[in-house]
Amino acid sequence: MIVTFGVRCFRSPVLPLALALIVGLSNGCAPPRGGKGEGPGHRSQYLVLSPEQEYSLGRQAYQEVLNKSQVVRDGSQVDRVRHVGERIVKAAEIDPLQREVNYHLKGYEWKWEFNVLKDNHVNAFCLPGGKVAVFTGLLPVAEDDDQLAVVLGHEIAHALAHHSNERIARQQYHDFALRAAGGFLGQLDPQHAAVLIRLLGGVNQVQGLSYDRQQESEADHIGIFLMTFAGYNPDEAVTFWERMERATSRGGKPPEILSDHPSDAHRITDIRKWIPNAKAAKRAYDEGRIARPGK
Repeated sequence: MIVTFGVRCFRSPVLPLALALIVGLSNGCAPPRGGKGEGPGHRSQYLVLSPEQEYSLGRQAYQEVLNKSQVVRDGSQVDRVRHVGERIVKAAEIDPLQREVNYHLKGYEWKWEFNVLKDNHVNAFCLPGGKVAVFTGLLPVAEDDDQLAVVLGHEIAHALAHHSNERIARQQYHDFALRAAGGFLGQLDPQHAAVLIRLLGGVNQVQGLSYDRQQESEADHIGIFLMTFAGYNPDEAVTFWERMERATSRGGKPPEILSDHPSDAHRITDIRKWIPNAKAAKRAYDEGRIARPGK
């Protein structure tokens, strides 16, 4: 079976039925030889942080952001975010989905936290180790829990795919990251600490840095499957991103979630392709038609 993921293609050695990630992102896409990479979709992925270092940085950066933010301690908004987020996390633990997409939970430390920050910006993020924050400005835009699941699935996917670890390597910021990973983030020069938090995916007083196009496509793709397997309606992903597109087209400064995560016709087209496959995969899983390893 040919399975395509993100902007790469690979063969599935395990599942004869689709966890059907058949999306055809490019014409004539051929599987890379072997498909042995450790990254999402078995692509090659260069990481510089160990699982322990990645978690330490995520925990420290999250605390830095919370300390500088007005955290909403309880109420319906907090309940909503935690309910949707916990369902997404439970879906992420489904073994066949992990194997097919090739994201890694085992070997990494995950202590999931979901907080709401009182801030009018339209944004959310997930730091390494499962540290999630949603700004209050996002909640009215995500009209229902399905649309909130679009955002949380996307942000959680970045963490599952270890994109921030990869981005630190690409930006050659690993020396500062390794220094901070020992528990010394707060002792870095403020400018270096701020850049590191941005690379990790955290945003608050500083604007986050964009993930690259490949990582964005991967996060969109993984997120669609996560929300579907969590029981949410993936059709709402198109609705949500179209709403964000309209917000941008009206002029003025786009919502931060679009600044960090560019939304365009290509993204929406890809999502439309993935939705039927996500639904088919969920049906196959629910009906017990997903093969176990070795079968």
